Amino acid sequence: MEINQKKKLVSGLSIASNIILSVLKIITGVFSGSISIISEAIHSLSDLFASVLTFFSVIKSSQPADKDHPYGHGKYEDMAGFVEGILIILAALFIIFEATRKILLGTNFDNESFMGIAVMSVAVVLNIIVSSLLFKVAKESNSISLYADGEHLRTDIYSSFGVLLGLILIKVTGHVMLDPVIAILVAGIIFRAGYNISKRAGSNLLDHSLPIEDTDEIKQIIKAHSGIKLKRNSLKARQVGPAIDIDMILQFPFDTSICDCHKICDEIEKQICLIYPNCSISIHSEPICYKKKCLNNCDKTDK
Repeated sequence: MEINQKKKLVSGLSIASNIILSVLKIITGVFSGSISIISEAIHSLSDLFASVLTFFSVIKSSQPADKDHPYGHGKYEDMAGFVEGILIILAALFIIFEATRKILLGTNFDNESFMGIAVMSVAVVLNIIVSSLLFKVAKESNSISLYADGEHLRTDIYSSFGVLLGLILIKVTGHVMLDPVIAILVAGIIFRAGYNISKRAGSNLLDHSLPIEDTDEIKQIIKAHSGIKLKRNSLKARQVGPAIDIDMILQFPFDTSICDCHKICDEIEKQICLIYPNCSISIHSEPICYKKKCLNNCDKTDK
């Protein structure tokens, strides 16, 4: 199956699972009065909105470059990831507010209901399946929005499991005040995930450089070609949605032919593409100048 079709399929599956879980959690939370289940319902609703955003960003980013977007539409995924992260943070803050209010004003939680335990169990299993698929396709396509969506569901696994254990403890001990306390712990997990997602997506939007481990790997490929130099501070690499843009200036011995330069540049591009299949590479070549041998004295331009 084509990678763009896979992306659309798993993002659509994420929407469907979040709709099911949101409805189940809302109904259970309202009937039981459990703030921890209601907080999970809010979490799932934010996941649902994020999944819808991911679905449309995947469709948009897969469109080819056009007159208005000559560099493609990859940043739609970065924007979607950033918005998703902010939504998760807001959801976490709302949960903390509601849980604190419950602690101060008291809580009316029906601890006789087994429905919450059943719904949280379903949420854990379903989110494990869907998040695994999202991470798998996100890795294959280098998609920040699918990764963000997978992170949403992974935090939902942890938080749902925490609520599940809390509901069991409440059932055993009868201490209903554990309910808002668990909700605050869940909100902490949600907040951390939202911060990490928005930070990563925001870095991509601001054209932050790739991690130093990645640029070092590119430099090693260039060093493997004897006689060639990477001009100092000329390597630039950034993430744009699912794609990567790489620009560099390579210096060749002054007597290297244009044909040989082109062949070497092609070979370097192929080796880099083995590491980053979805990348755009721009290489500018220039001579390595020597004062005694360069007739144009072009070494002066680097001073």
